[in-house]
Amino acid sequence: MLPKQVSLAHSSFTQTISTALTHNPKTNLSASTRPQNPLPLILQKCIALLQSCASSKSKLKQIHAFSVRHGVPLTNPDMGKHLVFTAVSLSAPMSYAHQIFSHIQWPNVFTWNTMIRGYAESQNPMPVIKLYHQMRVSSVEPDTHTYPFILKAVAKLMNVKEGEKIHSIALRNGLESLVFVKNALLHMYACCGQVESAHKVFESMSERDLVAWNSVINGFSLNGKPNEALTIFREMSLEGVEPDGFTMVSLLCACAELGALALGGRVHVYMLKVGLTRNSHANNALLDLYAKCGSIKEAQKVFEEMEERSVVSWTALVVGLAVNGFSKEALELFKKFKREGLVPTEITFVGVLYACSHCGKVDEGFEYFRVMKEEYRIVPRIEHYGCMVDLLARAGSVKEAYEYIKNMPVQPNAVIWRTLLGACTIHGHSALGEIARGHILQLEPRHSGDYVLISNLYASERRWSDVQKVRRKMLSEGVRKTPGYSIVELRNSIFEFTMGDRSHPQSDEIYAKLAEVTKVLKLKGYVPHTENVLADIEEEEKENALSYHSEKIAIAFMLLNTAPGIPIRIWKNLRVCADCHLAFKLISKVYDREIVVRDRSRFHHFRDGSCSCSDYW
Repeated sequence: MLPKQVSLAHSSFTQTISTALTHNPKTNLSASTRPQNPLPLILQKCIALLQSCASSKSKLKQIHAFSVRHGVPLTNPDMGKHLVFTAVSLSAPMSYAHQIFSHIQWPNVFTWNTMIRGYAESQNPMPVIKLYHQMRVSSVEPDTHTYPFILKAVAKLMNVKEGEKIHSIALRNGLESLVFVKNALLHMYACCGQVESAHKVFESMSERDLVAWNSVINGFSLNGKPNEALTIFREMSLEGVEPDGFTMVSLLCACAELGALALGGRVHVYMLKVGLTRNSHANNALLDLYAKCGSIKEAQKVFEEMEERSVVSWTALVVGLAVNGFSKEALELFKKFKREGLVPTEITFVGVLYACSHCGKVDEGFEYFRVMKEEYRIVPRIEHYGCMVDLLARAGSVKEAYEYIKNMPVQPNAVIWRTLLGACTIHGHSALGEIARGHILQLEPRHSGDYVLISNLYASERRWSDVQKVRRKMLSEGVRKTPGYSIVELRNSIFEFTMGDRSHPQSDEIYAKLAEVTKVLKLKGYVPHTENVLADIEEEEKENALSYHSEKIAIAFMLLNTAPGIPIRIWKNLRVCADCHLAFKLISKVYDREIVVRDRSRFHHFRDGSCSCSDYW
């Protein structure tokens, strides 16, 4: 309940209101001519003051207090409507607006819509659903302005079932065909991951504005369908619809997801042509694209040319440098970031801790973790703890990593146990590996990579009977090993290769080139790293198995089809093996090529016989 009287913050403002009411020539009536009931006049004046209250929450409360003192009832629909509207417009706490609203007798559709809008645009949109149902129970029919705000709240809540109900009601009321209602529906479905439903709404639209095109492109891009996003953009171009900064962000995200650097480069050229490089959101997406495609120099160039660098810009480059293997550069950039007086976010620290993990700076990593908690008051998330476990595990401190996991204040997830299991495989800790595997089985029992890791751990110790047990268990439970593949982009086309792949029309030439490369490398001192073939087979068979890894087939294909000196970029879904890593270092030197390989977690930049990871991955 509201108090009968709200205390005034500034008595001078109260005096101003009183003066306005008593000394205004139009209202300063003599006692004989003054109306017996001055309430409507006071009400009008309070509403006029509320309408002029453009930017001050304190003045809002002063006007509210004055109205209470002079007997203007909160139940009055006109006064309540203007108080609620002003409160929402000034972004006052929704609890304050709701208190006022709860006193209004028979609020009209405008007042209901104002409350729904306020909650939809707030950090807590949950009350919108209840308000909407109360509105209908009160026999107030939603109008054209109601649905966009309700659907915006539903999109934030990702409550697709409620969204579908509202869609049905809008359809029954004949409002579904309105372009802004359809745009809201499209946005809601896209945010809830229902991109097929979003596309159906889009296809049913007779009139499509830029908002509709952007919503469906962004929906496909954010929901793991980058090819569909690019297809819709082509349709948009054919219809002559001019894209804006939001379109560019969605397109660049799709290109980053696909690893389509050439296509992303053309988007960049278009941005330069139409002057969209001043759009900060598009610039950040462009920086992110180059970083995710392993073109870190271009990412740095975009960063340097930015007119405004936000925390997002700095964070994107810190993370980009870290995942591209330039950990020292990432940490140096973070120091500059702090000197600029900017406040890092939790994502910034994920990049910083990742950089420490991938260059072996254990003490520095723990210091940054302390700074994050104590100086910036950031509560560590599971991702930060994962970085700390990885930091210890990569440095060979596997037992310490296990103790750290046991003492974490949050429940470790499968990723953290998997990190420990991977470290046990690399550093040979079978007992701890089995403990980690036990925890993973409880959390994600059917993840094929975990079976492979424990199998590799046993194989590294020549425990072939245990290897067979693991493989039999995989078969009995129907778990299939994820096949390794490598992807390259050439002349606007994407080519995918798997181990021993002979499906490409150039297969004969590719394998001939692969044999030639192997021969040249052996003359330069290359010895196949057969320790990586964790199978009970002869040494010669191990060498053959290594020769036909998907990334080697991909590199032979690119050496055949690109001019000397052109960089080669490969995307691989699994961790690159030690033998391929060694071979790529030599190929980069012998063939004078920069080779960029992105595996499942990071980039490797091979140049002149060395790798950006400094063989620490």
